[in-house]
Amino acid sequence: MSARRLKNQKASSLSNDEQLNSILCQLTDCQDLIENELQSYVSADVSSGEGLRIDYVLSVVIPVFNEASTIIQVITRVAALPLDTEIVVVDDCSTDGTRELLQRLASSPGVHVIFQEENQGKGAALRRGFEKCSGDFVVVQDADLEYDPRDIPRLLEPLLRGDADVVYGSRFLGPKIQDDSLVHRMGNALLTGASNMLSGLKLTDMETCYKLFTLDVIESIRIEQDRFGIEPEITAKLARRGFRFIEVPITYNSRGYDEGKKIGIKDLFNAIYCIGRYGVSD
Repeated sequence: MSARRLKNQKASSLSNDEQLNSILCQLTDCQDLIENELQSYVSADVSSGEGLRIDYVLSVVIPVFNEASTIIQVITRVAALPLDTEIVVVDDCSTDGTRELLQRLASSPGVHVIFQEENQGKGAALRRGFEKCSGDFVVVQDADLEYDPRDIPRLLEPLLRGDADVVYGSRFLGPKIQDDSLVHRMGNALLTGASNMLSGLKLTDMETCYKLFTLDVIESIRIEQDRFGIEPEITAKLARRGFRFIEVPITYNSRGYDEGKKIGIKDLFNAIYCIGRYGVSD
């Protein structure tokens, strides 16, 4: 058994209070930013149903660019989940203070911070982050507060049961409309529909941030796209290899461009290109 696995197993036996104190010690320099974030996240629902694996480590990859107002909260919420995790943060050459905050966390146990030397995009950051992963499973977590880490345990269940190789968190499976922007919803429907036509999948949300895989699955493909084209690229390549997909409903707190949303019209056209390009071959 590896030293890291043994350490994670010991950590998982700690009480909630001890876990909270451990997290606060790791992030002591940022305590004033995070202490109000912890309590609700240690109560995240982790199913105790029979048949679920318990001997695993989850790698959480967080690409970040200019998210100084949210990055510490996101890392804290992921760290507070009652799961054995390694957190891999890739800073895409931020200029708003994010980089300085992450430098203060670079030596924290269980948190790996990678600094890109130039801004390249989400795809390039994820490519770098996936290379660092050593867990049994991998999930992508955005650095803003649109996606709630408390959904991650439920998203893991199909993988832990062996029912799927890939799990997507869908913003459109629930009864409530969670994205107020009609333009965004229509754009997502267009891209997801086009992706389904070529991939043979029946997804409702191809563009979702929440994508989970076994480590072997994501290592089976070579990622080429540097920006948001990574979403249709990954979907097409994994579908063509015959991996089993499942979607699980998630919560979503949409934000606008004035709050830091970065995807634009050029990314829409590039996504359409990627759907056709990678739907045919690598």
